[in-house]
Amino acid sequence: MSKLFVASEVFHGAGTLSELKNLTGKKAIIVTGGQSMKKSGTLDRAISYLTEAGLETAIFDGVEEDPSSATSLRGAAVMTDFQPDWIIGLGGCSAIDAAKMMWVFYEYPDANFEAMTQPFNVPTLRQKAKFIAIPSTSGTGTETTGLAVITDREKGVKYPIVSYELTPDIAIVDGEICATMPAHITSNTGLDALTHCVEAYVSNIENNYADALAKGGLEIVFENLEEAVKNPTNIIARQNMHDASFMGGLAFNNAWLGIVHSLSHQVGALYGVPHGASNAIFLPNVIRFNQTATIRYPDLAKLVGRDSAEGLAQEIEKLRVAVNNIGSLKAFGISKEDWQKNLDYMAQNALQDPCTGFNPRKPSLQDLKNLYNACYEGVIYEN
Repeated sequence: MSKLFVASEVFHGAGTLSELKNLTGKKAIIVTGGQSMKKSGTLDRAISYLTEAGLETAIFDGVEEDPSSATSLRGAAVMTDFQPDWIIGLGGCSAIDAAKMMWVFYEYPDANFEAMTQPFNVPTLRQKAKFIAIPSTSGTGTETTGLAVITDREKGVKYPIVSYELTPDIAIVDGEICATMPAHITSNTGLDALTHCVEAYVSNIENNYADALAKGGLEIVFENLEEAVKNPTNIIARQNMHDASFMGGLAFNNAWLGIVHSLSHQVGALYGVPHGASNAIFLPNVIRFNQTATIRYPDLAKLVGRDSAEGLAQEIEKLRVAVNNIGSLKAFGISKEDWQKNLDYMAQNALQDPCTGFNPRKPSLQDLKNLYNACYEGVIYEN
């Protein structure tokens, strides 16, 4: 028997932020990042709707990119003082993921972070509050996943905290919210959504629902990402990308991911490479690596007019160029000396990453190092 994991309620379409006015409860805390939600007016609109619903509202802002466990603990302390019955993650993936971990520590102040880095080891939530995710970027799908990526600054490691307990109760997928998203973020996050669709489709978990969502999401990304990057006020393209992000998130919430994410987590933690950008660099070469272990890539290739794994990899590389994304890790200013110094450490952490267990081909440590080196140089990986 299988179970489909999805947010209890999903509101999607331009203007659906207004659904906040229909909440019932006493107190809500909004967790957000820097200034983008405030500058766009989205934060003020959210507060207005919550006030209309009769909820007292508090704000925890300033969540950094790649949030740390320390940030999660600080937010949980604020929640302990305020005692909300709704926690709202508003913004990009970092804000929503941080809010998820704040939720855990709010309900379980003595929870062991290291223990939760092991898959499906988050305690039962919803003892004090429920969770709403409102994404402002179209890529991570965190609004419908049981995943939060949290960084240990001291170790330089990104940990994917995996548990269906973290799946939001309500997701609001409103394309208007991301209308002011800069082009480079639109590009990065859109390629992240694409990666989710590809990895979910070829994972070692068979799931017909995830397959349909992954294929549909991939088609939407190829049809809309370039338009959303070049014409940011096109709300139809924005909403389509928001929907594709949700579809990719729902697909991998039920089929999980693979080594593209295992590899990306490490370069993000050590070098600050944007997650979607690193995914877009790794994805074509991981397709080339995995093609010996799965026959599923041609299914996706046919959706973009090709018929092979290599054809799919090439179309992704073309899209990456079309949306002005980078093709090598060294282009981010990482020196060869520093890269070689950290290579073993990154590969070892990638091997132990929870996503590696769902990859269609089991990699060795040397396989991961070879993939890292090919993607550092921006050259084609050869099996």
